[in-house]
Amino acid sequence: MAVLAVLLASAVPAQAAVLAPPGLPGDLTSTEVSFLGDGDLRLNGSVITATGAPAGRPGIVLVHGAGTGTPREKLLAEAEAFARQGMSVLVYDKRSVGYSLFERSYAQLARDALGAVETLRRQPGVDPAKVGIWGLSEGGWVAPIAATRSTGIAFVVLVGANALQPLRQQAWAVAAGLRKAGVGGSLVDRAEPNLYRVIADGGLFPEPYHDPEPVIERLRQPVLGIWGVHDLLTPPRETPPILAGALEKGGNRSYTFRFFADADHAAHLTPDGGVTRQPELAPGYAELVGTWVREVTAGRAPVAQVSGPAPQQASDSFGVPPTAWWESAAVQVLALVLLLVAFGGYPVVALVRRLRRRPVAPVTRAARLACAGGLLAPVGGFAYLFYVVMTGGKLAAPGPMAGDRPLLWLVLQAVAVVTVVATAVTGARWRRAASRGERVRLGLLVAGGVVFVPWALYWGLLVP
Repeated sequence: MAVLAVLLASAVPAQAAVLAPPGLPGDLTSTEVSFLGDGDLRLNGSVITATGAPAGRPGIVLVHGAGTGTPREKLLAEAEAFARQGMSVLVYDKRSVGYSLFERSYAQLARDALGAVETLRRQPGVDPAKVGIWGLSEGGWVAPIAATRSTGIAFVVLVGANALQPLRQQAWAVAAGLRKAGVGGSLVDRAEPNLYRVIADGGLFPEPYHDPEPVIERLRQPVLGIWGVHDLLTPPRETPPILAGALEKGGNRSYTFRFFADADHAAHLTPDGGVTRQPELAPGYAELVGTWVREVTAGRAPVAQVSGPAPQQASDSFGVPPTAWWESAAVQVLALVLLLVAFGGYPVVALVRRLRRRPVAPVTRAARLACAGGLLAPVGGFAYLFYVVMTGGKLAAPGPMAGDRPLLWLVLQAVAVVTVVATAVTGARWRRAASRGERVRLGLLVAGGVVFVPWALYWGLLVP
């Protein structure tokens, strides 16, 4: 039987060794557990409990925010604080199998969480009827899905949760970071949201249009929603009313929403308006969770309570609908290839003719400018856009500014204008070209310009 058990265990996928949380304080104990998540993936975690905690206590499972293979230590501060409030807390290492920057499923993550819930319900001293689920950020989309699929979840706690679609939330977060850095104009109004739409169309943004509202409408458990007033990753003013509306539409008025001053996206203290996260939880946060859980598991769920200071949100979120066919990822790739071929073909044709010792028509300044600009604008534009997106959350780094425009973006816009003008001048010369070879070379530039104008308008390079 022992050999059979080893063989069965080795047949179950595993992603990490079981590691106990380092250095737990003496007033807490930890029990290492493992359980099967979606696809029979073995996940490892710790159940943290206050020393001498009474039997029949509540339990809570912590669900991570975004991140591949996030270790349980990332939520250790929450786990310890909640354990001191009389709960057993299960915190586990997030999966890396089937989850990456370009691949994820909230339903799969919810099935992982359900495995953790069932494991915690079987722990000694835990009342199985008093086990709930806690979700941070991305976990705010995952935890409600799990709760709608299990009658074994007694309550739901959401921190920094989002009632918007993931693509809309992410586009808002980066745009808000740019605006906080003083950026205005077409970069933030047009280029940034269009880039996210094209990325999503190309399948590089997982779960872009997940709609959390229908899920929230099906929640029947009491819900505690917590937001820091300086949340820079979730629109903290927009989300709570949407969540409340969805709960009430489903007939659930057992919810409590609380805003914490001087707190960030994860309800940790922040000294600089949400940019930097300190290790400490916001004062009163853990106590609120403990008191609220004791009340709801005793059958005294509060009714539609909202309290705390007003959240800070400088700008509203904006729609990022799916692309039309003409702006799809496939069309954008095709346009980029055409631009590179057309503008890059001009010097290549000249080089080939020289290698074959054939005459080459004199190169005009307009043709040089069109060729150089037509290559620099798309390559430099996409490079800068991706850089802005990767650095846009919380504290954007757009580079040197001229007014409310990044200097690099202004340079790219100037290059785009020069490209259009130079292409128009080249078009006039193309009509008067004497030789067939010159007409072919100049024709490539003109064709590139025809594609370049709508492309540059779409990406905001020809828009103020």
